Amino acid sequence: MPRPLIHRIREAINLRLYDHKELVIRVLRIASLLISAIAVATLIYYYGFKLEPHQHRWVGWIIRSSLGFYVLKYAVRIVYDFHPLQFLRATWIEGLLMFLIGLNALIYWLFDLRMIEGIGRVLGIQALGDFLMLFLQIYLLVIVVIETGKAGVFLPRINLSPPKLLLLSFLLLIGAGTGLLCLPEMTQSGVSAPLSDALFTSISASCVTGLSTVDVSTYFSFKGHLIILLLIQLGGLNIVTFASLFALFTKGGIGIKHNSILQDNWSGDSMSQTERLVRQLFAFSLIIELGGALALYLSWGPIGFDSVGDRIFHSIFHSVSAFNNAGFSLYTNGLAENGISSLFTLHLFIAGLIILGSTGFPVMEDLLTLRKLRERISKPWLHLKVHTKIALKTTAWLLMVGMILFTVFEWNHSLRGFSGGSAWSHAFFQSVTTRTAGFNTLNVAEFQTPTLLMFLVLMFIGASPGGTGGGIKTTTFALILMSAWAIIRNQERIEIYRSTLPFELLHKAFAVFLFSLTLIFISTIGLSLTDPNQPILDLVFEEVSAYCTVGLSTGITASLSHAGKAILMMSMFVGRVGTLTLVFALGAPTISNDYRFPKANVLVG
Repeated sequence: MPRPLIHRIREAINLRLYDHKELVIRVLRIASLLISAIAVATLIYYYGFKLEPHQHRWVGWIIRSSLGFYVLKYAVRIVYDFHPLQFLRATWIEGLLMFLIGLNALIYWLFDLRMIEGIGRVLGIQALGDFLMLFLQIYLLVIVVIETGKAGVFLPRINLSPPKLLLLSFLLLIGAGTGLLCLPEMTQSGVSAPLSDALFTSISASCVTGLSTVDVSTYFSFKGHLIILLLIQLGGLNIVTFASLFALFTKGGIGIKHNSILQDNWSGDSMSQTERLVRQLFAFSLIIELGGALALYLSWGPIGFDSVGDRIFHSIFHSVSAFNNAGFSLYTNGLAENGISSLFTLHLFIAGLIILGSTGFPVMEDLLTLRKLRERISKPWLHLKVHTKIALKTTAWLLMVGMILFTVFEWNHSLRGFSGGSAWSHAFFQSVTTRTAGFNTLNVAEFQTPTLLMFLVLMFIGASPGGTGGGIKTTTFALILMSAWAIIRNQERIEIYRSTLPFELLHKAFAVFLFSLTLIFISTIGLSLTDPNQPILDLVFEEVSAYCTVGLSTGITASLSHAGKAILMMSMFVGRVGTLTLVFALGAPTISNDYRFPKANVLVG
């Protein structure tokens, strides 16, 4: 049976193009890299500096030219692909963007009408045309991100271990954030922020901590707040995770090295399930953050805003900050600001976001996904994973104990004058926020010494693995307690929920505990040397808050010396990437450990 004419024509075209296909694709790839760099630099220049009218025109021309190049590149890739229809189906998101850009250009060329302005006239919104530049910039940014996501194909060629790549991703994010926050338009005054303040803020936002050397609410402009918001989101979910998402959209899968990084960072069960975990992770994050923003938007009560847009941004900012356990707020005193400290419904929603973010995505995947729910309904003998049970039970106990102890310690101090319901609400929120969230509805500097000591313990334990919080993790704490209890009962094995926990987990738990305690101890000694004028309890509190990425402070952050701030920055970074990740990244690889020496007896106790 003769082949259809269109197939023969396509085959003839493929044969003609085959000889120079590789050269054309290579040239387009190099040109795309240059155009992307120019486009990003242009957007940074546009938003980072105050421009004259002629400079605005140049920016517009560069953006439109960049968009035109991407449309041309996409068209060339269709022509040179041996299976154009399959290519279109595989890159439909990118194709849709290119179609809209091309359609907008065609309408402008034929009718001298910009599509967005026409839509504005149809809807009766004349001001919509004013957003044309923003519209094109968002287009361009999305395309640049997609192009960057394609770079994931080169990740396996980088001769770095997954822990080193994870460290590198955070260093790049911190460096980019520092550079952006140093731009003049990022501050309210229009003057560039000092490098030390920009670096500290960038590390704190990227490591979702919340400590700051300046008043974030009044020091930075809306553009600066937007950069901080992006750093929180990228740092909370990890920039490698974002790269993986775009890699999934652009080339249909992620490599083994990508999988390994994500499995380590999000505590996945196996690399075969990592791609599904990435999709679920983003789905959970998007749904929870948008739902949280809507709830906060409706909960501001009598708080006045300059505009509806300002109220929306405040809601989104605090929702993202809470879910990622960052603790950044757009108010000078955080949630202890006058008028906000009494909005208990708002506190409850933020506490809910903090708990969801700190619980961990593996727990949410086991507890909330439709697939798991259907499995447990159809197979009643299936139960929650042991990890999920330990994480939830430990979290519930810590929240309850923290709330009760805070109420006892502060009843006649910071809680004096509050009614019973209001006092318990504040106590519950403070117990929640020590899960590495960093928000506060009361002034931390006024808390009693026993309260601060209790906070040290709760902050050190922190959130659950695979979440956006820090600390040694709830499961690590639970494993250490179970190990101690097993020793007291003279048991050789640790058994829970009809399962036996392997000793490898105990070794890891004790390693995390020991490394964390050692680093906090050394850093505290360093702070006592660099800032001897500060009370030692405040220094310990600040260090634990930094290392465990909490963000609570007794108010001494800005008054620390440069050396003291450097210690806190190092602690925030190590606490975010994890002590074991840092050890594996900097340590020498083990050639082999498939052997055993004779047993030896050492006296203990």
